[in-house]
Amino acid sequence: MESDWKKFRAMVPMLRERYLTATNARIVNLFRDPKKTETEHFWDAMEEMEKQAKVLQWCLDGHSRSKMVFFMLTMIRAGMLRKEDLAGFSVELLAQVDYAFEERPADRSSD
Repeated sequence: MESDWKKFRAMVPMLRERYLTATNARIVNLFRDPKKTETEHFWDAMEEMEKQAKVLQWCLDGHSRSKMVFFMLTMIRAGMLRKEDLAGFSVELLAQVDYAFEERPADRSSD
């Protein structure tokens, strides 16, 4: 499990940046909706940023080796961690998290 922890810890910055790239693009698109006023653009973007700030806190704050599986499951459910990201992890770890990919909501699959 130590090698899994080191691998996980090393990949977190990449996962965060990839997630934020997609999130920021969605937020930018909120500003481009021609059917909405500038006020609506602002509040829609603010609501989405607040929502995403919570997701980032749930997924990224407080990592520890003992809670790694919990954080990985949280990241999977948020769409931050993808199945292909798990290449190279131990069979034991994969057995603990693999089921979460089937439980993910379909609307986040394009992230």
